[in-house]
Amino acid sequence: MRKPKELGRVIHYFDKIGVAVVALVGTIKVGDTVKFSRGDSDFEETIGSMQIEHEDVKKGKKGQEVAMKVSQAVKRGTRVLKA
Repeated sequence: MRKPKELGRVIHYFDKIGVAVVALVGTIKVGDTVKFSRGDSDFEETIGSMQIEHEDVKKGKKGQEVAMKVSQAVKRGTRVLKA
């Protein structure tokens, strides 16, 4: 089994609105399914929407920071992997 590709890491989480900010090292787009992984806790999420600087975007590229709604709380440093 090959190792899943890392797409980025969570750098901030807004708990009141359930939004994670992810610093990207790969490309992701709306509709992709990603896996949030930290220690022994992980979950999958299909990206419904993303924002960069409060503007809706369909795609995020390496080097960008994107905000996305998530169904569970995530901690800083959580890895975002291709599911």
